[in-house]
Amino acid sequence: MNYLISVFTGVLLSLMLSLNGTIGEIAGNYASTVIIHVIGLIGIIIVLIATKSKFKNIKDIPLYMYLGGLMGVLTVIFSNASFSKLGVSLTVSICLLGQLVTSIIIDHFGYFNLPVNKFNKKKTIGLGIIILGICIMTIK
Repeated sequence: MNYLISVFTGVLLSLMLSLNGTIGEIAGNYASTVIIHVIGLIGIIIVLIATKSKFKNIKDIPLYMYLGGLMGVLTVIFSNASFSKLGVSLTVSICLLGQLVTSIIIDHFGYFNLPVNKFNKKKTIGLGIIILGICIMTIK
């Protein structure tokens, strides 16, 4: 089930990048970022109300963990800027490469109090295939 959810997340990310990038081209990068996040805020408020969810234990969250919200804003700004020059597939591919390298480092060292998953040769092969794919995609 988690694999299916991850594939669905990938689909959503590609669709999101396409829609956000188009809004960015029309409204400008910074205005589109505000629009996108206001719509996201409205969406999560609706989900919270519909599911009758409550905030719990937010006092226990370390302050640095809230930087994820800032990173979300920066992700939209930078992907919108890349979208018009690179297109959807190359932007997503390069973003995924950055995610993969960062996640390998986080896993290997167990940053953010996460379990340690050491780097191994299988991951090198996967990383190489992704880099090769990006290189092939950039050939004109």
